[in-house]
Amino acid sequence: MSSPRGRRLTLVASVTGAVIVALDGTVLTVAQPRLQRDLNATFAQVQWTSTGYLIAVASLLVFAGRLGDRYGHRRVFALGMLGFGAASAGIGLAGGIGWVIGLRVAQGVFGALLQPATLGMLRAAYPPELLGRPVAARTGAIGLAAVAGPLVGGALTTHLGWRAVFFVNVAPALAMGLAALAVRAPSALAAQAPAAPAVRAPAAARDTARPRLDVPGAGLLAVALAGLVHTLVGIPETGWTVATALGLGCAVVAGGVFVRHERRTVDPLVPPGALRSGTAGPALGVLVAASAALFGALFLGTYYLQGVRALDPLDSGLRALPLAVMMVLGAPVAAMLARRQGPRRTAVAGMVLVAAGVLLMSRLGRGSGAEAIGGCFLLLGAGFATVMVTATTVVVRDASVDTAGVAGGLQQTAMNIGPALGVAAATTLMSVAGRGDTIGRPPGDGPRWAADVFLSAMGPALTVLAAVAAAGVLPATRLPGRAAARRPGGQPVEEPPDGPPRSEIASSA
Repeated sequence: MSSPRGRRLTLVASVTGAVIVALDGTVLTVAQPRLQRDLNATFAQVQWTSTGYLIAVASLLVFAGRLGDRYGHRRVFALGMLGFGAASAGIGLAGGIGWVIGLRVAQGVFGALLQPATLGMLRAAYPPELLGRPVAARTGAIGLAAVAGPLVGGALTTHLGWRAVFFVNVAPALAMGLAALAVRAPSALAAQAPAAPAVRAPAAARDTARPRLDVPGAGLLAVALAGLVHTLVGIPETGWTVATALGLGCAVVAGGVFVRHERRTVDPLVPPGALRSGTAGPALGVLVAASAALFGALFLGTYYLQGVRALDPLDSGLRALPLAVMMVLGAPVAAMLARRQGPRRTAVAGMVLVAAGVLLMSRLGRGSGAEAIGGCFLLLGAGFATVMVTATTVVVRDASVDTAGVAGGLQQTAMNIGPALGVAAATTLMSVAGRGDTIGRPPGDGPRWAADVFLSAMGPALTVLAAVAAAGVLPATRLPGRAAARRPGGQPVEEPPDGPPRSEIASSA
């Protein structure tokens, strides 16, 4: 769908899907204490309402993107939105914690369906050179959801109860899902095919026109990612145990078998063309490094504000508000910089800002003022918005239309693995650097750090996370350079990492 009206509708659908998923995660965090009391649930059971969702969504993202490549991203998006809305309604009506956990896992499955489709639809609707602005709009909307989520969740939970947090997603999800089903659009493969006489093709020819689904590969990747996420989520709660070690071992074995399977199968889950340009891999590495550093710093920053500074959740949210504001304001600026300066320079600058923000946060103490705290979050928000817009645009732009779903799934997988990795690293570093045998937890949920002990461990832990962000500069230097000219055929020419200009390897929509 390439008309201006069609592009606007596609952008609205993509932004709505991304916002619903982002809002769901932020409002749930606020509602969990009330949910625990009303359902007489244990703390571990409440944690599984988040862990089960995260495992389900992370393990299925790439396969969901492949489904979109085969059957059409709009169809998969509609199914994901309708299922997400129905699961939300079911959670709001659930009578026990077991139902909540099970429906949250189902919600994760449908969330995995719709998230890669939001990027796949943009790739099919916009030519590569125009993808920066819609990706920036999507990123800014996610930042706005991060701002509104705690406020909306707190208001709904206080006045209407925790069930209202889930009901708020039902109407927009169902409406957008039905609207997507009502719009007829050609599939990605059909959009690429040239016009031809209306001749009925043999059944065998029609079957071979679409890539076969690599179900064994999808299963292996799901096991590997589920084991990895289970390990990363379990470390902050229980530390290294037999269960976390088994999860990591399972992830390593399944991952190795998956790589071997992908090299031998005819129709791999991740087609070689999805990473053919040589820039998608570095862009994914940048996203993992940036999100790991950011969310690891936010994890420790939250405990610093509430534990050391003794602020309530609302005041803590206000201190961190510059981060979300810069996510909203910085996204369009990042798109403009990437278009003028090139993804390479823009991503490097973004990673430097993230590293600087984390490093400055490591210097915070008892007497740090609101200006110093706000400055840290300001740098983090500006840097992360820049990196997310630039790297996501590179991943989606360099994919062909028939592999855009897989590219979107890989991008979303990086954005799920990175935060889990950052929080696990932050917890492990605090345990190593801190004195005593306690671990950082929210007030009332278990042992708490003494303020002096926490500060003595926070500095070294955040310094290591800043080094992780600085290491992300290396893959950022492998991104495409600034387009210097265009060939007669319209193909852009870019500056390579070293050597004379070469043609930019990017497919046209």
